[in-house]
Amino acid sequence: MENHQLVLVLDFGGQYNQLIARRVREHNVYCEVKPYKTSIEEIKALNPIGIIFTGGPNSVYEEKSPKCDPALFELGVPVLGICYGCQLMAHTLGGEVTAAQEDTAREYGKTETFYNTDCKLFKGLPGQGISWMSHGDYMAKVPEGFELVAHTDMCPTAAIADEKRGFYGVQYHPEVNHTENGSLMLKNFLYEVCHAKGDWTMGDYKNSSIKAIREKVGDGKVLLALSGGVDSSVAAALLAEAVGNQLTCVFVDHGLMRKNEGDEVEAAFSKWDINLIRMNEEDAFLGALKGLTDPEDKRKAIGAQFIRTFEKMGKQIGEQVGKIDYLAQGTIYPDVIESGKDDAAVIKSHHNVGGLPDFVDFKEIIEPLRMLFKDEVRQLGFELGLSEQLVMRQPFPGPGLGIRITGEITKEKCDILREADAIFREEIANAGLDKEINQYFAVLTNTRTVGVMGDSRTYDYALALRGVTTSDFMTADWARIPYEVLDKASSRIVNEVVGVNRIVYDITSKPPATIEWE
Repeated sequence: MENHQLVLVLDFGGQYNQLIARRVREHNVYCEVKPYKTSIEEIKALNPIGIIFTGGPNSVYEEKSPKCDPALFELGVPVLGICYGCQLMAHTLGGEVTAAQEDTAREYGKTETFYNTDCKLFKGLPGQGISWMSHGDYMAKVPEGFELVAHTDMCPTAAIADEKRGFYGVQYHPEVNHTENGSLMLKNFLYEVCHAKGDWTMGDYKNSSIKAIREKVGDGKVLLALSGGVDSSVAAALLAEAVGNQLTCVFVDHGLMRKNEGDEVEAAFSKWDINLIRMNEEDAFLGALKGLTDPEDKRKAIGAQFIRTFEKMGKQIGEQVGKIDYLAQGTIYPDVIESGKDDAAVIKSHHNVGGLPDFVDFKEIIEPLRMLFKDEVRQLGFELGLSEQLVMRQPFPGPGLGIRITGEITKEKCDILREADAIFREEIANAGLDKEINQYFAVLTNTRTVGVMGDSRTYDYALALRGVTTSDFMTADWARIPYEVLDKASSRIVNEVVGVNRIVYDITSKPPATIEWE
């Protein structure tokens, strides 16, 4: 995105590196995350308007701790150091950092902080507020040219600034929600210090991406494996907009999709002139799963069947489309950042490509979303005119309902689960809770229980409902769904879905449980 102003986030191993980048982009400024080892030449070539150092777990005075090239501070580019980044700046520019003692602020968590609002970083913001501290080191001596611009009761050096050179350091984490006005402090750094224009918008990104894809692809042909998930759907829409019928999307319907999902995916792309090959492979997948009950065996069987399907598809594409020049993938920025750690700039092999590369001969891979975070992918989806249903779709595992049915998987069980799951999702939406609960779905257990329907005894499946709230899907809490909503979903499912006579609600958090059941 060469025409945008760029802020560089140098990653020193902090857990919030992606969050810092997202916060910067939320203020309409483009930024990229690079490892701290990035060379000064590469940094100059990127021509950033500002540089942000992330936090990290190390102590700057240790020999092996990550350092940056001191020449960074000679570039005339503003720098904001966060936590470890603040100490690194102080250490590099002649200050002194030591391990914190009890009386010198080994602080962790929410801390009342006082700010000097004459400093550009705090311009127009309240003079005090809660900040999120997380440091075991202390800046014993501040480098020359710096003044103290924030303090806590324990720590006189909560923030430092050399306004002449545009260098700022904060001991707390402005990027996390716990820090009051933290996002506005970052905004001040971007606009007051780096003089950002705010030229990063999804509308812009859409137009420049379409142009770049057209230039690259020329009159070549592109192949995308479309899973129906958010990332692959937005990638498909962007490519469709750029190269139209030079794009072939292959959508494998493995019979383990949710209710009407295959048709919805097909309908979503009918407005573009692309080749959409829908492979209805339900029989093959259910055949491969026959008799299997162990979750790992089921996953492996589904994976192996995908590869067989792709081989069949390779032949079909050869006959229908001819030679493919580019393979497209819906890789997004968190995958790129994660796989670029430890000097390994290798993109993870994503499950949606399956066995493709072996036999489809193509020039290179195109990843049109590789610089976007998930929330930006969704914004782009709306810009491209995709439906809310598709853009706001929940994470749905590759094996689909295959890991939401315990025991053996049969078509009958898939159909029962599809109906029950659709009712549960409908009731959550009717109650207006669909934006608050991050993921919610039904699970068909292999347990049959006795029930009474009318005057007769039944012996049918117990069905579990699952709903979680989470910000990162690493940890999750069970959703406190109101009883009346659970009651309505439960009575509708038992009355409308043949084969289910008991509903339970899963109230386990992650950890110790996982979000999915298998």
